[in-house]
Formats: sequence, structure tokens, C-alpha cells
Amino acid sequence: MQFAIDEPISITADHSGSKWLSTVDIWLESEQERLPLLIPVALGLGISIWQVFGAEQGWLVASACAGAALLGLSIGPSSRLKGLMLIGAFLVGMGYGAITLKSWLYGASALERPWIGTLHGRVESIEDVSARDIVRYRIYVGQHPELPPIIRVNIDKQLASPEINPGSVIKFKVRLMPPPGPALPGSYDFARTAWFGGIGATGRILGPVRILSPPLDRQDFWNSARNALSTRIQVAMGAETGPVGSALLVGTRGSIDEADAEALRNSGMAHLLSVSGLHVTAVVGGTFILVASLLALWPWLALRVSVPLASAACAATIAILYTLLTGAEVPTVRACIAALLILVALAMGRDALSLRLLAAGATFVLLFWSEALAGPSFQLSFAAVGTIIILHDSAWMRYWMQRREEGLFSRMARQLFGLLLTGLAIELVLAPIALFHFHKSGLYGAFANIAAIPLTTFLVMPAQLLGLLADFLWSGLGTPFWWVAKQGITAILWIAHLVSAAPGAVALLPEMPVWAFGTAMLSGLAIAIFGSRWRWLALGPMLFASIAMLSAPRPDMLLTGDGQHLAVIYGDGQLALLRPRAGEYTRSILGETAAIGEEAMALDDMPGAVCNPDGCAFALQKGGRHWHILALRSGYMIPSMELAAACRRSDIVISSRRLPWSCKPHWLKADAALLERSGGLAFYLAEARISSVAEENAHHPWSAYAPHRLQARAERRAKEKAAREAPPLSKNVVPKPQW
Repeated sequence: MQFAIDEPISITADHSGSKWLSTVDIWLESEQERLPLLIPVALGLGISIWQVFGAEQGWLVASACAGAALLGLSIGPSSRLKGLMLIGAFLVGMGYGAITLKSWLYGASALERPWIGTLHGRVESIEDVSARDIVRYRIYVGQHPELPPIIRVNIDKQLASPEINPGSVIKFKVRLMPPPGPALPGSYDFARTAWFGGIGATGRILGPVRILSPPLDRQDFWNSARNALSTRIQVAMGAETGPVGSALLVGTRGSIDEADAEALRNSGMAHLLSVSGLHVTAVVGGTFILVASLLALWPWLALRVSVPLASAACAATIAILYTLLTGAEVPTVRACIAALLILVALAMGRDALSLRLLAAGATFVLLFWSEALAGPSFQLSFAAVGTIIILHDSAWMRYWMQRREEGLFSRMARQLFGLLLTGLAIELVLAPIALFHFHKSGLYGAFANIAAIPLTTFLVMPAQLLGLLADFLWSGLGTPFWWVAKQGITAILWIAHLVSAAPGAVALLPEMPVWAFGTAMLSGLAIAIFGSRWRWLALGPMLFASIAMLSAPRPDMLLTGDGQHLAVIYGDGQLALLRPRAGEYTRSILGETAAIGEEAMALDDMPGAVCNPDGCAFALQKGGRHWHILALRSGYMIPSMELAAACRRSDIVISSRRLPWSCKPHWLKADAALLERSGGLAFYLAEARISSVAEENAHHPWSAYAPHRLQARAERRAKEKAAREAPPLSKNVVPKPQW
């Protein structure tokens, strides 16, 4: 009998050719219920390969996937590893193909150079950005010989006519620029967002706008409705709380004061400004409870119609309409998909919250919005929901949160502790993602959200919905509800400012290695997905990657791609700027990339720096040597002999202009000629190393430093130079010969 039991195992082992394969199959058999969770992981891996290495590696990826599939086919027919390798290779290739197709279909070729002129086009959408006192139009200009089909332009609010609506055809004078890429290595890349959004140029309208024709139809009903609701909410709630109230309900964030937005980000409450799971849950959950309660009041109908099914159908309809109303952004779509799946589960009497549901939502988003994977919104939202599910699925958490015979105070204390623990777990998981994308993360978000989330879910949003409904029935009837919502948002902003001003509220970290972040995320997914004790082996790579992320070196100097702004980090983390009058946006980008929260000072005041209106000369001791740096900042000509002598005394020379060939520093000449090919630079002098924007982004089709873009600019300049050097045409008539 013992032989009869052991014989099949030995036959399988011999057929596979190795004992380890049998061990892997046994392990996969124990994890078979969790293997479907790997579907979005495989899709995301293919998308990540495209993001890191670019679209030019298609044949290499296809070959790797084919090789993995052939290797899988060589495994025995009864092996579970064979199916995993075949399906995995197919899904990785599908992910790579999905993002490649999306880029090919929606990618908008960017404008090559600044352009000024008069245009006419059809307004596709309108966004009110009151915080900057502008209005933003997305305009279709058609097949223009010099411009991309779709542009995005800003106009001063006092020049924006209220008669302009989506669908209006307008005529205007505009100054256009290519969509800006990252100013520094690791900073935000708007060119990527514009590429997948179909936007080929951005700019500003100069002067008044002439309306050629009104909208011919209601082609953008949802945009008009969203703007109308936003205006109604802001009028009802006032200038102080109205912009935040509008963002909470319909997702329009352009009117929020920058100080309030910064406080919400630093306190870990910025997720309230993006319509996502919290908002969709409040709307859908409220609809489900309301419809179920109303149907239960009618016994005749309740006995003949399934109340959960009817309530779920109504809530699903509201979820879809609300998603369209708020602009159908990726977080909202993800939350809507999750809500629909939960409603289906509730109607069928199944478990309404599980990792399989989350995986289904992630798979749907990755197939249709593949570019979302690289964005912080996708990563933060799915990581937060996954953390909640895993934590509350654990045996000890279920035991802690289960109902029991106890007093009201004890039950509330236990629930409050569970909420705090959930918030801390979410903050712990989301902190690396926030640090990777934004170089900073709020440390007290769990404590702030304990008060902010209940206020938003149970007070502010219900009061806003009741206010809109009451005003719809009778103008002014919703005033009491708007007052309640206003008090709730005032409390939320007070909490945000209080928490963000607390000592150590924000953790700052310089740019971290991409490989370390990817390793940490994959290790975390392995721990979250698998259920056997072998998953804890992933703690080793996660710990190694975390150490690499936390020990990422801070750059010694930062230089923007236009050569205008130089930031020097010296002493114990102090920041000095070559141009101290730089704008607030530039200062924030330099400070966040350098991971320094203190206010920057002028380079003129840095100890040891010698400055005049033309530039600054200073030295930094890094890596066992003194680096002598010369940074030029004026637009005036400098005598060539003096400049050449200054360059010979320097290791690095920095300038926003092209410097002559006679300027020969010992190590690097970072002038306009170099920056045009490299983009913004980060200097790590201790390692004698430079990181550039081109090094990180040149493989992307939207990058200004992509080889085809650089070649096109070089050819255009060669033609312009040849045209300038060509002899002028004579205005005289060529004399005719007399013979």
C-alpha cells in the first residue's frame, strides 16, 4: 500500500527531471486559490517594462515571453508550473502590448518650438482654476500645418467670457509651448500626462477671445454639469470653504487655495481632494441604504421584489452617473468598478470585500488605462484598499473587531483603536510610494484621518447632497445644510493646518533608485498575495530595497534644464539659490528634489561664495577634494580672455547661455549646448557622478530628449543656418545677351 501511494509521486518527479520542480508544484497546489491574484501583477510587469525601457524593446520583450512560454512547454504535462509560465508569459506580453497600443493610439506629437499666432478652434472642456485666477480651455484646432490637433491654454479670468461653453468655436491669439517635461531628475513629468491625454501644446491666450459660433449640441453634458455644480457649491458655501467642498463632491480642485492644498498634502489628507473610494463609497452606500429603506416601507413591493437586488441596481446606476459627472478619472473609475463588484456580491449574497475583487478592478484599469500604473494615484489607491482588506482578513483583527457583549464606551474605544491601527497600517504602506513620487510624506496622516474621514463621510458629503436636493426643490431651502457642510470643512482645514504645522509632520527623501522601489513593491505584493510561510522569504529583498531607498544620497547641486536655476546644498542640509527671486513653483521643486523643507537662501550669502551681478564662484568639499564651481547668471557679454581664465580655474562651469570653445573647465561645462541634450542635472560630487533628465526619460516617445526629437531639432537648425548663410537674391533683372 505504501508503494502504491508513493509511486505516482516518484513517477512525476522522474518525468519532470528534478525534485525541485515537484516541490514547486506542491507549493503552487497549496496556493491555487490565490494564483488568480497574479493576473494584474503580470499585466503590470509588462507595463512597467515598457515604462522603464521604452517602446523600442518590443522585440526583446516578445522574445523573452516566447522563451518563457517554450520553457513552460518543456515541463511535464501535469505540472501546474507549466500553466503558470504559459499564462504569465502571455499576460506580461499583453501588458506590454496594451501600453504600446495606448501610446500609439492616443500619443500626441508635441510642438517642437514656441509659436505665437491667431487661431480658431472648438472648446472641448473648461476648467476654472480660481486659485491662480485663470480659466483653462482644452481646444481642438484641427489639421493645422504647424500645430498639433489639440492644445491646452490658460486665459486670465477677467478675459474669459461666461458665454464660452464646451462646443463653442472661438478665435484667439495665443502663445504656445511644448508640454514641459521634468525640470529635474525625478520630478513631475507633465509631458507624459499630455502625451496620453492627446495634448500637443500648452500656452496662454493673449488678449480677448472672439466667439465665432455657440455650441451646436450638448456634446459635453458632463463637463458642463460638473462646472455648474462646482459653481453652485462654491456660491452656497463661500470663498473659504467652497473650493474644498466642490473638490469633495465633484472633483474640481483648481479653485483650492495653495496654502490649504499644501496643508492637506502635508497632513496626509490630500486623498480627500481626489474623488475616489471614499467619495464613491459614501454616494453608493447612501443610495443603497436609502433605496433599501424606502422599499422596505412598502410591504407589498418588498414581498414581490428582491430589495437587495433593486437597491444594488439603483446604487450601481448612481455609481456610473457619479463617475461620469466627476470626470471619470482613474481613481474614480477604479472605485466605481470596485463598487459595482461589491454590489453584485451583495446581491448574490457573497463576500463583498476580497483581494479577488481588488484584482478584478486592477485588471480592468490596467487593460484600458495602462498608463495609470506609473502614476501615484493608481498605486496609492490600490495599495490602501489592499492594506485594509489584508488587515481586516487577518484572524486576530477579525477577533478584535467582532461584536461582543460589552458597554458602549468599551465598544467605541475598541472601534477607535481598530480605525487608528488601520490608518497606521495604510500610512506605513503608502509612505514609500509617496516618497518615491513626491519626495515627501505626511507622518501624522493616520491621526488626522481619524477625524477627517468620518467628518467627510457622515457630515460634509451628506449635507452637501441634501443641500443640492433642497435647493432643487425650492431655492434657498438648502441653506441650513450648506451651513453644516461649511462647518465640517472648516474643521477639516483646521485639522490639516494644525497637523501640517506640527514638528516633524513631513518626511523628506531625495530621489530614490527605481530598482529599489520596484523591488520593494514586488516583495510587498508577494507577501500580500501568497498565504504559505514561504512568502516571508520576500522580506529579505524588501529589507535590502528599503535600505537602498532610505540611504539614497542627496544631490550636492541641482540645475534646471533651462540653466536658469541652480540650487546648492551645503552644510547640514541648507539650500542656496543662484537666483533667489525664483518663483514659488521653482523653489518648491528644488526644495522637494533636494529633500529640504527649510526656506532657501541666496547663493550670495553662502559662506565662501564670491558673487557679483554676473555670477558666483564658490567651492564645495566632497569626496576628498575641493570642487571649484563658477555659475553665470547675467545676460551681459563677458570679455573672452577673462571668461577663459575663470573657466581654467574651475572644475564646473554653469551657464544658461552657450559658452565659447575657449571656456574649458577641468570637469564639466554645463551650458545651453549641453543642457539642450541632457535636460536638468543633479550633481553627486562625492561620487563624481551626474544624473540627467535625458538619462531617465530619453527612451520615452514624449521626451524632448528622445533621439528622434534631438535629430529633428538639429536638422531644423541646420536648414535655418543654411538659409541665413545663403547669398541674397538679386532684385535686378539678369541682362540678356546681345548675340
